[in-house]
Amino acid sequence: MQKSAPLFTPVLIVGSIIVMTGFAIRASFGVFQIPIAEEFGWLRADFSLAIAIQNLFWGIGQPIFGAIAEKIGDRKAIILGALFYAAGLLLSAGATTPLAHQFYETLVGFGVAGTGFGVVLAVVGRASSAENRSMSLAIATAAGSAGQMIGAPLAEVLLGYMTWQMVFMTFAAAILGVLLLLPLMRAPQTATKAELEETMGQILVRAFKDPSYSMIFFGFFSCGYQLAFVTAHFPAFVTEMCSPIGEAGILSSLGITSTSALGAISISLIGFANIAGTIAAGWAGKRYSKKYLLAGIYLGRTLVAAWFILTPMTPTTVILFSLLMGSLWLATVPLTSGLVAHIYGLRYMGTLYGIVFFSHQLGSFLGVWLGGKLYDIYGTYTYVWWVGVGVGLFSAIIHLPIREKRAGLAAA
Repeated sequence: MQKSAPLFTPVLIVGSIIVMTGFAIRASFGVFQIPIAEEFGWLRADFSLAIAIQNLFWGIGQPIFGAIAEKIGDRKAIILGALFYAAGLLLSAGATTPLAHQFYETLVGFGVAGTGFGVVLAVVGRASSAENRSMSLAIATAAGSAGQMIGAPLAEVLLGYMTWQMVFMTFAAAILGVLLLLPLMRAPQTATKAELEETMGQILVRAFKDPSYSMIFFGFFSCGYQLAFVTAHFPAFVTEMCSPIGEAGILSSLGITSTSALGAISISLIGFANIAGTIAAGWAGKRYSKKYLLAGIYLGRTLVAAWFILTPMTPTTVILFSLLMGSLWLATVPLTSGLVAHIYGLRYMGTLYGIVFFSHQLGSFLGVWLGGKLYDIYGTYTYVWWVGVGVGLFSAIIHLPIREKRAGLAAA
């Protein structure tokens, strides 16, 4: 009887730590929204645009770093990404104008691309056996949720002891520290003979001609819009709009005595719930149609977001929304990356998923930027929230016609 391959490999463990660290830092930026704006007297849109640019360059950098990983090596791509990340954080710590922040966030965006899902999931996918691949991708994605769970509260705590500039420098040291683990991250090239003979140009042409790839690309847009808007603006939204937290009650007993603290904790709760949601998606992705699972997730997000904005905001609704949305948060990532790998093979998964992820980050850019812009115009997040509801419904629908079959040479 043949022994099954282990699920937890050094590649999966190290990849998860890298993703968790990078996402912890990225998910904390919403906490700095109010402190930075108040220190310099900026409009909400000024720092929002910086975060939006970070998300856009994350998307631009994703296929670039995917191609770098496939041409010169995964670990070299991750090292380059960590250097970009640290440089962007250190330079941002010394920035005193909106333009400077916005410029330096381009470096942070490239850093997130080099240390994030596009590169790491491709490595994890190649290092996993076919039976474990869906769950391995889910675990690495869930590590991002774990980072989100600790990132915003950690930033909130650190801001109580040091300036936001010092927090940025601390985070720069953290992302460089994970590079010490890279020697353990060695992944084999797992691909069919036909995939190895196919060039990157051939696979790109084949994917671009396939309507299913286009549907995956456009469907991922709303994921980025919703996630980035909530990460960047939800703490401020809760701080300003939530009804007060009473002196008695479970939240006060846990030390959450202000809507500001609740806003930071809400991002943590989203990350906590998504650990279970993402692993469940990985389990389901091995057994059921990925496209129908994705359509269901987007529909679920749409209903949860519509309910929240139609309901008076209280500490209870904030917690319920965080847990419900969190269970659907990054569950799309192992399913989308797994769908790309299933249809087009593993050889150029990093590049192909990176291009799809660019759509995600276009949505992220618009979600963050529109959130700040429309807030400054109307004094409310309501309008941009309803846009998110609409694009979520669009994504639920567009996944349904995808042909979930291996295409072309990848099937050989």
